[in-house]
Amino acid sequence: MLKVQDIKTGFIETQVGPLPSDWKLVPLGYLFDFKNGVNADKSAYGNGVKFINVMEIINNNIITDDKVPGTITLEEKHIKSNLVQFGDVLFNRTSETTNEIGLSAVYLDKGQTVFGGFVIRGRSKNNELFELFKKDCFQSSLVRKQIIARGQGAVRSNIGQGDLEKVLLPVPPLHEQKKISEILTEWDNAIDLTQNQISTLKIRNKGISQQLLSGKKRISGFNSKVNFIRLKGLIKEVSKRNKDLSVSNVLSVTNSRGFINQSEQFDRSVASVDLSNYKVVEKGQFAYNPSRVNVGSLDLLKNFEEGVLSPMYVVFKTDPKQLLPEFLYYHLKSWWFTGHIPQYVQGSVRDSLSFDGLQSMSFFIPSVDEQRKIVEVLSEARQELEMKQKHLEELNNQRKGLMQKLLTGEVRVKI
Repeated sequence: MLKVQDIKTGFIETQVGPLPSDWKLVPLGYLFDFKNGVNADKSAYGNGVKFINVMEIINNNIITDDKVPGTITLEEKHIKSNLVQFGDVLFNRTSETTNEIGLSAVYLDKGQTVFGGFVIRGRSKNNELFELFKKDCFQSSLVRKQIIARGQGAVRSNIGQGDLEKVLLPVPPLHEQKKISEILTEWDNAIDLTQNQISTLKIRNKGISQQLLSGKKRISGFNSKVNFIRLKGLIKEVSKRNKDLSVSNVLSVTNSRGFINQSEQFDRSVASVDLSNYKVVEKGQFAYNPSRVNVGSLDLLKNFEEGVLSPMYVVFKTDPKQLLPEFLYYHLKSWWFTGHIPQYVQGSVRDSLSFDGLQSMSFFIPSVDEQRKIVEVLSEARQELEMKQKHLEELNNQRKGLMQKLLTGEVRVKI
């Protein structure tokens, strides 16, 4: 990584806070001409020229044509007036959340690409911003606070060209912009590498899981006949209620994080709710939401000794002499299970997987000894993926922290 150097002096007070004395503070209207994008009928989408919309801006800080899946059919005059050029900055004009209002990305390609009506294009009036610097300079806390404050709307947040023109941008000297971009690009490269490694591990883990959980690949030393066995008799529903109110830890089952405290999900306490009819779930037991199991709202309780769940949940346990809970967990988190749920659901308004439906499903269930070995292999693979994902999170946090310091002059680069 390129070296950076803290400075303590040489700052001046500005409208957005202290900045280095050799930096400029200029309104975006001085740097850019702004224009809203094209609106068209639904029938126009799906063919024609590349079309940049909001999601491309939210998901990228650099946009190239290979990152633009959308297309639109327009008359030639509308294509010409809405083309993006190399170095144009695209801002998200509207969003349901204030955190996404005014997010930006720089277009660094030379194709025939236009932009949508929920996007504002900023085209440079001068050469005061280095092209790669544009991908980061609008993400500093000093700029984001101004953009969010100018967002309007009761239901959706919006920002117009006029408000965007008044946003003040700290601008370092051009040579410093280039060095800042070099540093942050190094971090981007490390992040991209880690993301690619994660994608590779996910594909590998999926393959290992499919092979071992189907019996197509066996653990060394095990060669018994591959049998698919129904879960009926191997799992038992648990209907213990919290009648004595002895358990106060209210849990929910999410599709992304598994079991969590309900206060984390809803950002509020449920202390006022009568918990006497809630179901008790204990460590080593499963729970799932019958109407959301198809999107992954199912988990094995590992991180809490016990908790209570809304009566809508199904709670069950395995017979560990025949079926290890950890082994069943990998089956219930597999692509095979998710893909076969529709065959076992019922319901007129909303499909729901009952406990009877779950019991009727069949899985490859070898001996407990082989189950244990399979769990060891899959757990090791999963831990490797989780470590890499944690590393990615750390890289993103480190980059974000360094970016804020570089874009406010708190840390200066060595030229």
